[in-house]
Amino acid sequence: MCDRDECLDARASISRRFLLAAGAGAALAGAGLAGRPRSARADSLAAVRPNAIAPDEALRRLVDGNARYAVNTARNKDLLASRAAQAAGQYPIAGIVSCADSRVVPELAFDQGPGELFVVRLAGNFVDDYGLASLEYGVASLGVPLIVVLGHSSCGAIAATLKVLKENAVLPGQLPKLVDALKPAVAAAQARNPADPLDEAIAENVRVNVRRLQGATPVVAEAVQSGRVKIVGGVYDIASGKVAMLQA
Repeated sequence: MCDRDECLDARASISRRFLLAAGAGAALAGAGLAGRPRSARADSLAAVRPNAIAPDEALRRLVDGNARYAVNTARNKDLLASRAAQAAGQYPIAGIVSCADSRVVPELAFDQGPGELFVVRLAGNFVDDYGLASLEYGVASLGVPLIVVLGHSSCGAIAATLKVLKENAVLPGQLPKLVDALKPAVAAAQARNPADPLDEAIAENVRVNVRRLQGATPVVAEAVQSGRVKIVGGVYDIASGKVAMLQA
């Protein structure tokens, strides 16, 4: 056992080691969270990060990776080769807001290896406060240049929300809370009387969450406004493996 002062010192030491390993100091300075101008050292550190790329370049890599995946020519197969580097830190090129659906695997769909995507998963791929906090960490501490809100075909969470709106269905447990979060987007889609209510609701839910992230102050919104981060949306088709990018 340690006395109070010794324990506090130990915890502070662990915290410092964690921040240094994650590169958080440089990234936080880059995000302007420390309230001080970027130092030359911070700029130098940012420049050597593997994910210090333009948002459009990150998006291109994902689009190209999805094209490979869709025709079964994925190249990320040797998981052992990069394991040692991953132990030293993570430098994801994109944050992904994904549904928890077991058929949707962002790393496979975009043909990216471990450590290349920072994935936040929740049924219905919407952004709640906890998901936003995770994405803020991805932007501020990991230097993520791109965030993709990824919906998918045949989404059960969206289908359940449609059922509640149409039939006043009563769901058990905590499912009503999930449906409540999805209702605004689904209702907006249904107001347009679409030919395919489910597909339109899936797409609208993606658009709504893209807009929420674009306006999520201070961390994400400021990064978007400065051009350091881009937010886009897409829908993954389970049958074909293709991701169709959407207009916000």
